[in-house]
Amino acid sequence: MAWKSIGINKYENFSEWYHEILREADIVDIRYPVKGMIVWRPYGLKALRLVQKILTDLLDKTGHEEAYFPTLIPESVFSREKDFLAGFGGESFVVEGTGTRRFNERFYLRPTSETVMYYMWSMWIKGRKDLPLKMYQVVNIFRYETKMTHPLLRVREIMGFIEAHTAHATREEAEKQIIEGIQVYKEFFDRLQLPYFIVKTPPWDTFAGAEYNYDFITVMPDGKGLELGSVINLGQKFAKAFDIKYMDTDGSVKYVYQTCYGVSERVLGAVIAIHGDDKGLFFPPEVAPIQVVIVPIARREESDIVEYAERVKNFLENQGVRVYLDKDPEHTPGWKYYYWEMKGVPTRLEIGRRELETNTVTIARRDNAPKVTVKVEDILSELKTIWADLNKFLRSNALEHLKKMTMFTEKCEPVEFKGLIITPWDGSRREAELLEKNFGKGVLGEITESPIQLPQPSQYTTCSGVRADRYALLGVTY
Repeated sequence: MAWKSIGINKYENFSEWYHEILREADIVDIRYPVKGMIVWRPYGLKALRLVQKILTDLLDKTGHEEAYFPTLIPESVFSREKDFLAGFGGESFVVEGTGTRRFNERFYLRPTSETVMYYMWSMWIKGRKDLPLKMYQVVNIFRYETKMTHPLLRVREIMGFIEAHTAHATREEAEKQIIEGIQVYKEFFDRLQLPYFIVKTPPWDTFAGAEYNYDFITVMPDGKGLELGSVINLGQKFAKAFDIKYMDTDGSVKYVYQTCYGVSERVLGAVIAIHGDDKGLFFPPEVAPIQVVIVPIARREESDIVEYAERVKNFLENQGVRVYLDKDPEHTPGWKYYYWEMKGVPTRLEIGRRELETNTVTIARRDNAPKVTVKVEDILSELKTIWADLNKFLRSNALEHLKKMTMFTEKCEPVEFKGLIITPWDGSRREAELLEKNFGKGVLGEITESPIQLPQPSQYTTCSGVRADRYALLGVTY
């Protein structure tokens, strides 16, 4: 029996396609009896860890150091920054005691770690020599989402949150850090072949306790926007709330300036949703749990072919390739081809009698480009070439997806469109409200970087006839 492809068009029924993919490809199991909390299966967790490694390596490279801070935050600490308390208090889980005992003070399960980290930083930062301080941690966070939960995309336990926090002596140094944070995220998402808009959120929709923030926004096959990550300038609000000061070289005592930025496992959800097709997953080679699957084409008695495949496997493993040899005797090679395509493996090696006798392998690609046969000693170089081609293929397809799911309009007229909308704006709240009423979608922010070339906004006017000086990105989000 041949393996049946997923066979669902993700643009016509994204929810069904997405859940089928997560189940069939062994990414997560959503049957755990707490809404919004999921179980990660080994294959999915391996993909997540590979995605995370790209970002943690980039953070390490730019001078961030990994640390760890506790999950429980005392209410007296959590409530020090009033905007933060107002922003997160209503969606935070609270621990009030044990099964038999009530605590003297309530504890919040971290919805994010500003308060617990900065409580400690006030003790650590004393002088200019302690700055800049650049840290990150990889932790689970908890938020009581009131929207409908979706595996990886909107959950109540975010188990793969990578949050970076920095402290600086001057406003200018913090501004430079914002630029570095944006560059780190750009390289991160680019290596995942994900297209994105960068938007600066309006003041009325800024992260709780922040001066301003930049969001990376992409779009899913159902037309909903997805925030991939944020880079946030906190200014001195938390420094003043937590008394984080340093003595400058002239002897004066000053508050620090701070930034923070974070991403979660929803990035993997975007990789799955944007790169997948009706066959199943399609992992970029860098984050594929299995980069190469070897399928022997042999009858049960042809053990020499399987032995040859074993040698090829060992050769690739010694070169650092993540490889799996499928020796399952119960399924045909054709069944295995479809199965491993569904699992998103980017390259497949087919080894039969001809390959054994000529000391070669035949390489098949997940993008269905023509197969190639190469000598064993040339496998690695050929795979690297193919993987570079696959990245270009994924990037091109993803950009076409973004263009398909984004509409530009200079007219202030209601339109029916399942996706993001780009339209002229002057940055004011009044105009934003007019746009939201007109298009039925929220203003996600001012576009500061777009993968789609746009004309100068100054040639257009807003809904009320004011000259535009920027573009708004509008959408319904997860």
